Amino acid sequence: MSGYGKITPEIAAELRSAIGAKNVVYEDRDVLENYACDTAGKIFARDPEAVVRPENTEQVSAVMRIAGKYRLPVTPRAAGSGLAGAAIPVFGGIVLSIEKMNRILEIDPVNRAAIVEPGVVTNDLCKAAAEKGFLYAGYPMSTETSFIGGNVATNAGGGKVVRYGSTRRHVLGLEVVLPSGSVVRLGGKFRKDTWGYSLLQLMVGSEGTLGIVTKIIVNLEPLPGKTVNLLAAYSDLDAMVLSVAEVVKSGAKMISCEFFDRFSAKVTTDYLGTRLPCQDRAEAYLLIQLEGEREEELEAAYEKVGTLCMNLGAMEVFVAENRIDSAALWNVRQNLAEGMRVYDPYCSLSGDLVVPLSAVPRMMKIIDEVSKKRNVRVGNMGHIADGNLHPLAVKPNGMTPEEWGTYAEEYFQELITESVKLGGVGSGEHGVGFLKLPALLSTKTPEEQEIHRAVKLAFDPQEILNPGKLIRRPRGADMP
Repeated sequence: MSGYGKITPEIAAELRSAIGAKNVVYEDRDVLENYACDTAGKIFARDPEAVVRPENTEQVSAVMRIAGKYRLPVTPRAAGSGLAGAAIPVFGGIVLSIEKMNRILEIDPVNRAAIVEPGVVTNDLCKAAAEKGFLYAGYPMSTETSFIGGNVATNAGGGKVVRYGSTRRHVLGLEVVLPSGSVVRLGGKFRKDTWGYSLLQLMVGSEGTLGIVTKIIVNLEPLPGKTVNLLAAYSDLDAMVLSVAEVVKSGAKMISCEFFDRFSAKVTTDYLGTRLPCQDRAEAYLLIQLEGEREEELEAAYEKVGTLCMNLGAMEVFVAENRIDSAALWNVRQNLAEGMRVYDPYCSLSGDLVVPLSAVPRMMKIIDEVSKKRNVRVGNMGHIADGNLHPLAVKPNGMTPEEWGTYAEEYFQELITESVKLGGVGSGEHGVGFLKLPALLSTKTPEEQEIHRAVKLAFDPQEILNPGKLIRRPRGADMP
């Protein structure tokens, strides 16, 4: 027994009365199945008993009060683009989708801030900010599909972290519905405070286990000046990592520094019907974006960076001459995961690792050693300047999807263990969800786990909000 209540027709009627019949799905298996998994894949799916799609904060609050009354588990869901199972309803119950809360409420040029609902697509906010002369720099690679609320929940990173930082750096304020149904407002249109514990920062990255975000105030940056993109091809990974370190030290205004290897490049360019320079010879690529206020400054920057890369072992450095060439390079980078999924529909994307930049060569060797030992073919990509690697693991021939689901997570568990030994962590942006929970717990001391649990119970004493994620299983509940 899970210790949780079950949704009855009477409870479903109560939900409909509270937020409107059109916003509640119950006993419609075809629709419910659409909310049973995230991008981690259907092999991890768990069916919800009901899906609610509230339209505002008051309706979210009403759902949580009903859930508390009957001790119903509630799994918050954004776009479902997560990779660690954070949006999978492990204990059934209610999936609370914020898809209808999708308004950009304000772009405030004076305070350099925007107020949005959590269901806003990241790229829509980027476009709206750009129209007003600003940049929203919390920019994951899933920008065209992910929701801002999901980015906050996982502290999403992306290609611009090396310059602007991850989502946490850009969240100024939140409106949050607590598991009790109460509403709290944290932070605001200001950028510093020393005013008690930062519950705002605690919420960012909490994967929907402490509260449900209903409004977000985000920081906006000035639009960057002129930019240029360089593609550096390497035959040696150590030389590539050394180049990154030297480019960072050089003082060049680097916005992005992305890495992908030969296998992932081949798969993705085949998928896109394109080619990259030196593709038959290069073992890996760096994609570097630089900024300059003036054309002369930009030219000096890319000449300096290009020379650095060549002196440190690059085979060739190609400068994108125009917007079309730049878009073509970034199209490859942004489609690496999709290309791997086309190559293998069961390609596991759930694991991302973070290590200090100096440890990247060793971690890359470990990934290669573990992959060979386990007979797993892997493509590598990542935000290399901040040490964030994304191994993309391909299912071995002859293994069923169900067997692969378990095997892939054991594979990532071994990689996570090694990344922690190197001074890193098991995820930089994909999150923990429930797929990475065993790995997380294996790296946390009993004292740390007790603190985490105490925080969870302070917010959610009934343990109804996204149970089975981030901490040990709820009291009195067995994992299905």
